[in-house]
Formats: sequence, C-alpha cells, structure tokens
Amino acid sequence: MRRYAAAAVLLLVVGCARGPSLETRGRVTASPGDSRHLTVGSAGFTESDLLAHMYALLLEHAGFTTSLITVANRELYEPALESGRIDVVPEFAATFADWLNARTNGPDAPPVGSPDLDTTMKALRRLAAPRGLAVLDPGRAVDRNAFAVTRAYAREHRLRTLSDLGGSGLKVRLAAGDECVRRPYCAPGLRKVYGIDVIAVDPKGVGTTQAKRAVQSGRDQMVLTTTTDATLDAFGLVLLADDRHLQNADHVVPVVGRSRAGGARVGKALGALNSVLTTRDLASMNEQVDSRRRLPGDVARAYLEGKGLLK
Repeated sequence: MRRYAAAAVLLLVVGCARGPSLETRGRVTASPGDSRHLTVGSAGFTESDLLAHMYALLLEHAGFTTSLITVANRELYEPALESGRIDVVPEFAATFADWLNARTNGPDAPPVGSPDLDTTMKALRRLAAPRGLAVLDPGRAVDRNAFAVTRAYAREHRLRTLSDLGGSGLKVRLAAGDECVRRPYCAPGLRKVYGIDVIAVDPKGVGTTQAKRAVQSGRDQMVLTTTTDATLDAFGLVLLADDRHLQNADHVVPVVGRSRAGGARVGKALGALNSVLTTRDLASMNEQVDSRRRLPGDVARAYLEGKGLLK
C-alpha cells in the first residue's frame, strides 16, 4: 500500500558536509539496509513524477510498502536522502555527478560528468558513497540536452545531425536559457565541436513553449530542449542528432539511501526497469501526462503492466 504526501515540505538544514560526520558515519559504513517501508521522492516535474511512481509500484510488487513525496529541488532532497527522510529518488547520472562534485569540491570544481557513461558512473559513485548514498545501475533511458529545428528547415537544408548544420554554414539564432551563452554544452560547444555559426542566444528558456514558438515562426532557427521532450511534433520540430557526443551521459539512475534501501532486493526490483525503459518510452509517457492530462500514476502503472513488470 502506498501513502501519499503531495506537496510535502521538508524542513532541512542544507549543510556543506564533505563526507560522513560522527553522527552519520554509522549509516555510511554499516551493511546495506533493507527497510520494509520506503519513501520515494520526486522532484515535482512530469518525468520525475513518472519515474517515482514506477519505482514505487515496482517496490510494492517486490513486497515493500511505499510513500511518495514531492521535493522541489536537489538542495532539499539530496540532504533528505542522506538523513533517511527519503529513501529513493530518480536521478540523471551526469547532472547529479556534477551537482555532488560542486557541493563537495566547490562551485568552481571542474565537471566530472562526461559523454562516457562508465566514466560518469565511476565519478558519481565515488562522490555519492561518502554521503551514505548508493547509485544503482543506469537504464537505457537518457534525458539529456538536445537541439531541434523545424521539419521544413531540416528538409530544406538536408539536416539530420548537428554536424550537418555546422557544415551548412547557416547562421543560427538559438532559443535557449540565458546560461547557454557560457555553458560548454550549449553555444560554446556548438561552435567548438560542430562549427555551428551561433550568432545569438534568444533567452526564452529550455524547451519552453515560448522558445519553440520562436523557432516555429522563424524568428530563431534552433531551440535547446531535451531528448524526452513530448511536444516537438505539435510544433513541427525535429531533433538533430548529437553525432559528435557534445552532451553528457544523463542516463536515468535510481539513487538510494544505503542504510535503509541499499539492499539487494531494492536493486533487483528497480533494476527490472533498466532493460525495458527507453528514451522514446519516457517521451511518450511525458506526452500522455502533459498533453493528454492523464495522471502520472495511471500512466506509470499502464506502462509497467504493458511491459509485464506488474501482474
């Protein structure tokens, strides 16, 4: 049975600990836990909600009882994982590795996330372990940054990849977040890795309706979005393949508190999702929630039942 704590507020003190304290060392060094009741956290956006529901359903199927709780950002839910107030959250490998790295080594620390999944996972697990966290195996689904143009634009200029766009010599106004001007995966990387002539960044956000409409109208030529964006078809947009691997390995990974959820049963239950869940599947489920207004829990259950993971 699952208990819900929608819109819960955690009163947490976000510290700057760089490893286990005297108070937490026992949770870090003790044998992995296997508590009967587990709290699954969501970051409150559609994809995180879907993954959290799937995790809870799979854990229940394995004999656990679960609660779902929504916590708006990593600054709150990561300390909650360390303290044991949350036991499981869905994360994204490279992004979480870089976040933990900055928290551990300072905001100016060189990034540890990379396009290589193995390298990223080694860095992530190295940073997570001293905090009493275990990072389970990553799945096939990836939610990384991606770039889209209109179908008409791609057809006119024969574009399928970002390399094609770089080789075309076209001048590109990019609809994206304002941080795109300096982020290595965005405008600087497009110029350096692909030779794309980004003449301006139109600060309309990442994958927002406003940004997509700017590209749809021809004001901008390309938009920064994500690989699981469910609304591209509605705007007549298509992704250009990141064929030179500018973007990092942001595979979906479950992160658990080792002292309560680090046991083999949790890993086995959540690992069942790894062989079936794809990036396309996540995009489809996002679309069902965002466009068709279905409930995340209903979409998650239908998906798992359709894949034979629930009876």
